[in-house]
Amino acid sequence: MTRYWAGPVGTQPDINLSPAALPTYALFSVTRIVIAYGISLAVTVIYAYIAAHHAKAERVMIPLLDTLQSIPVLSFLPPVMVAMVGLFPARQLGVELGSILLIFTGQVWNMTFSVYSSIKNIPRELREAAEVYRLSWWQQLLQLELPYSAIGLVWNSMMSVAGGWFFLMACEMFVLGNRDLRLPGLGSYLQTAANAGDTRAIVWGLAAMVAVIVLMDQLIWRPVIAWSEKFKFEQVEAFHTPRSPVLELLRRSRLLSLAGRVSVGPAREALTLHFAKARAPGRGRGGNGLAKWVARALAAAGAAAMVYAVARMVVGLGAVSRAGFAEIFVGAGATFLRVELVLLLAALWTIPAGVYIGLRPRLAAIAQPVAQIAASVPATALFPIVLLGLIRLGGGLGIGSIVLLLLGTQWYLLFNIIAGASAIPTDLKEVCDVYRLNRAGRWRKLLLPGIFPFLITGFVTASGGAWNASIVAEYFRFHGRTFSTTGLGAVISRATDRGDFAVLLGATVTMAVVVVTVNRLVWRRLYALASTRFKLEA
Repeated sequence: MTRYWAGPVGTQPDINLSPAALPTYALFSVTRIVIAYGISLAVTVIYAYIAAHHAKAERVMIPLLDTLQSIPVLSFLPPVMVAMVGLFPARQLGVELGSILLIFTGQVWNMTFSVYSSIKNIPRELREAAEVYRLSWWQQLLQLELPYSAIGLVWNSMMSVAGGWFFLMACEMFVLGNRDLRLPGLGSYLQTAANAGDTRAIVWGLAAMVAVIVLMDQLIWRPVIAWSEKFKFEQVEAFHTPRSPVLELLRRSRLLSLAGRVSVGPAREALTLHFAKARAPGRGRGGNGLAKWVARALAAAGAAAMVYAVARMVVGLGAVSRAGFAEIFVGAGATFLRVELVLLLAALWTIPAGVYIGLRPRLAAIAQPVAQIAASVPATALFPIVLLGLIRLGGGLGIGSIVLLLLGTQWYLLFNIIAGASAIPTDLKEVCDVYRLNRAGRWRKLLLPGIFPFLITGFVTASGGAWNASIVAEYFRFHGRTFSTTGLGAVISRATDRGDFAVLLGATVTMAVVVVTVNRLVWRRLYALASTRFKLEA
C-alpha cells in the first residue's frame, strides 16, 4: 500500500471485478475511512469546543457548519482534488489524500453537531461543581465535557463511518477535467459493476462491504458502546447495560494496562499540570499578548480569504445565464419540498423505533449492527433495484428520488434518537414507574423532552444529508441511460458532467443560502430551546 501511494499518479489500475480482488480493495477502503475518521474526530472536538464556549464565534461557526454539511460531495470534488493533485503532482498520494478529504466531508458534520449540542446542554450543577473545584479548561474538557458527550459522539461516529461507506463510490471513482481517476477500493468496485450492469459483481461487492461492517461492529463499535455506558448521567445503577467480550478481554489485558501506566498516564498528567498553570481560554483572566495577536492575525487572514472567495464567487456567478438561474431556482424549490417531506416521513418511524431500541440495551445490541449495515450500503448500488421496481409499478424518478433520499437520511435521525433514549437516566424512568404514568404521560413528560436535544441534532444532520444526497437521488445513470428529475441535485450533477463550473457554483451557493436561512429561522431557535427548557438539570 505504501509503495502504491508513493507511485506515479498515472499508475492507477483498472478495476478488477473478480471476487478474488475484494480483500485488497476492502483494505484500501477501510484505510481511507479510518484516516478520514481520525481527522474528523480531531476537527470535531476543536470546532465544537470553540463554538460552544465563544458566543461571537458561535454565531458564525454553527451556520457555517450547517452550510458546509449540506454542500454535496461533488461540489467539494473539483477544488479538493485540484489542490491535492497540485501539492503532489507526480505521486498517487495526492489523489489518495483528495479521496480521504472527500470522505471526511461526509463524516465530520454530524459528529461536530453532536458534541456541540452535548456541551451546550451540560447541567448547570456540573458546571458549578467544576468552578468550585477550579478545574482548568483542559480538566473540564477531559473530565466533564467529553464524558458527557461520549454517548452521542459514539452513535454519531457510527453514523459518520456509515456515511463514509455511503459516499465511497463517489470518492473512489470520479472525473477531473479530462482525466478519469479510479482508486482501488470497494466503492470503485461497486461503481464499475453498476456501470457495467454486472449484478453478480454488485452482489459480491455488497457482501464484502457487509462483512467488513459486521467485523468492525464486533471489534470496534460494540466494545466502544459498552465502554461509553459508564458516562451515562444517572444516580442509580441501570438494570441492563451493554456488554462486549472484546472489551472484557481488553480490560483484563496486562500488556494494555502496563502501556497505560507507562505512557498514557504520565502524558495525561503532564498535560493536566501544564494547562492547570495556564490561563483558561475565554475566561478573561489576565491576557497573553502573543496569543491575542495570533488570534487577530488568524481572524484577519480568515477575513481576507473570505473577501477573496466572495469576489471570485461574484465573478463566477456573472457567467451564469438567465436560463441557468431559472433552472437553479426551480430546482431549489423542488429539492426543498422533497427534503421537508423526507424529514417528515423519516420522523414518523424513527422516533418510536429509536426510543424503543434505545431503552432496551439487549435489543440495541441486535438492531445497531443491522441499522449500521443498512445505513452503509451506497445508495447508488441499491438504486438500480429501487428504480426498476418503481418503473414496473408505474412510478418514476420523482417518487424514486424521495425513496432514495429517505434511504440516505433517515439513519441520522435513528442513530441520534437511539443515543438520546440510551442517555435517559434510569432514576427518571423509575420515577415514572413510581407515579404510574401511562404511555402517553411517559412520552409527554420524559421521553420526548429527554431525546429533544438529540432529536434536533438528528434533524439538522438529516436535513444536510438530504441536500447532499440529492446529487444521486435526482440524477442517475444506469446501463447507458440517464434518469433525472427536477431538482437542485440534478442541476449540480449535470453541471459536473458538462464541466460547467459557473452553474455548479450558482447551484451550490443557492443551496447554501437556503440552508443558512432555514438554520436561522428554525434550527437555531430549536437549539436554544433544547439548551434551556429541555436541559437535564436540577
